Amino acid sequence: MARRSLSDEVADALLQRIVVGELPAEALVPGENELSAQHDVSRLTIREAIRTLAAQRILRVERGRGTFVNPLGRWASMDAVLRAVSEGQDDAATSLQLIELRRMMETGACELAAGKLSDEALAGLAEDIEAMQAAHELQDVPGFVAADLRFHERILQASGNVFVAVMFEPLHRILEARRTQTSRVPQIQVHAIAEHRKILAALTSGTPGTARQAMDDHMQQTRDDLQTYILTAGAPPAPAPPSAAD
Repeated sequence: MARRSLSDEVADALLQRIVVGELPAEALVPGENELSAQHDVSRLTIREAIRTLAAQRILRVERGRGTFVNPLGRWASMDAVLRAVSEGQDDAATSLQLIELRRMMETGACELAAGKLSDEALAGLAEDIEAMQAAHELQDVPGFVAADLRFHERILQASGNVFVAVMFEPLHRILEARRTQTSRVPQIQVHAIAEHRKILAALTSGTPGTARQAMDDHMQQTRDDLQTYILTAGAPPAPAPPSAAD
């Protein structure tokens, strides 16, 4: 692995300050002299770091005024956006936007996958659902999340569109974190299992429109559950595993 330059390290440190909210949107970034002293590097290194973040539209340089932090919606780096969402302060609007993105991508992928899945692939989806059911009964949240993600990844791959899988891959880490949060709620697990069974039935029928609608219904249920159990009521603590005496 190539060694990162000093300017890359400074750019990463500045991005971290932005991600954690120390430098919020529209904040004025400290000047070159101050940043140079803070990071013990030359002003040239600071300029290169600022240029890197400006190229990603994380920062904007206004002549005569200074350098400012752009709102997240203007950023042009997927990696930076995912980092902000996964490491930064949780934001309800961002959570809902993530579901909207999944809805756009996964409904289409499910429609494309209908009629293309072999009997073996359909059996794999059925196994994923049973793994979700078993994990639900054992109160095994990580196991539930792993089976859930595997189910969706099979459909993305089965769509036959290489761009779908490639575009979705960077989202895996943040989806895993968000699913772990929402899947702590037993009722959300129950809803998810029921929706996954409907998706499998639609895919087994081989009808594209039915498969698309089943996935869309699942995305709506996911959105409703997020609103009801997480954003509004707050997620309850994860249930304690059963003791040996149970």
